[in-house]
Parts: sequence; structure tokens; C-alpha cells
Amino acid sequence: METVSFKPASSFTEIAANLFQEQRKRLLSHLPFAEVYHIGSTAISGSITKGDLDVNVRVKQHEFTKAVTLLRAMYSINQPTNRTATFASLKDDSLGMDFGVQLTTIGSSEDTFLVHRDILLSYPELVEQLNILKMKFEGKLMDEYRKAKSDFFAKLEADAL
Repeated sequence: METVSFKPASSFTEIAANLFQEQRKRLLSHLPFAEVYHIGSTAISGSITKGDLDVNVRVKQHEFTKAVTLLRAMYSINQPTNRTATFASLKDDSLGMDFGVQLTTIGSSEDTFLVHRDILLSYPELVEQLNILKMKFEGKLMDEYRKAKSDFFAKLEADAL
């Protein structure tokens, strides 16, 4: 069973920025039709993080299947049970820090990563709330943490409406 541990995102700023630029270039060379964004805690000042880098690759619906095929040639599948017709998660743990790709279809119900990032960038008090939530799961099971984080963002979305 995988457990979770957190550190200040500032500990990873340089490596995350460099890896993002490197992987963004790689992604766009294979998927020139895609949008690629740095998301997750390493993109949010004041956050704590597991020490991973997450990117959101956004494509149009008619490009999704092609994007999945191309990304599977570059990275391994992550969380296959979360896969839908408009969302896929991939990863590479061999790049100096864990690297995750969240592929979404633009405008789909799963296409919320940029919204979440931008809300957190705009409201430092929400970053602090998320940090407090994360610390409650320090040393605990990853699946439990992911569920609580998902609930946090679902509430964030509901409050924004």
C-alpha cells in the first residue's frame, strides 16, 4: 500500500520548471495539436506537494483517441480505473521526479485542472485549506488522500457555481 508524504513545493521549483519545459517540448513535438499546462501543487506558490510534477494536456474530442495512442507510446498508464472517453492519466517515474500527464478533452466534465489551478493561484486562503487537508493524510494511504482531495475540489467547483 502506497502512503503519502508532503514537502513545500518551493523545494521543487527549479527541477519542476525545468522538467515541465523539457516535457512540454516533447509533448508538443508528438502532439502539436494539444495544449500543455503546468498544473498541480508545483505550479502553486505556497503549496505543499508530494514532489511530483503534473501537466494537463488538453485536446479536442476528435483528437482524444489519437492523443491517448501517442501518449501511451511515451508514458505508462496511471490509474486505469479513472479512464473515460474524455480523460486519461499517464505517468513516468524515471525523469528525476514523478511526472504525471492528465489528458482531458476540452470542455468535458473532467477538464477542470486549469480552473482548479487558477482558483488556487487567485485565493491563497484556499491553498492553505488544501495544505491543511494534505497534512491530515501525511503518512496515510494514497487512495484515502486522493479521495479527500477529490472531495475538496468537488466542493470548490460547487461553491464556484
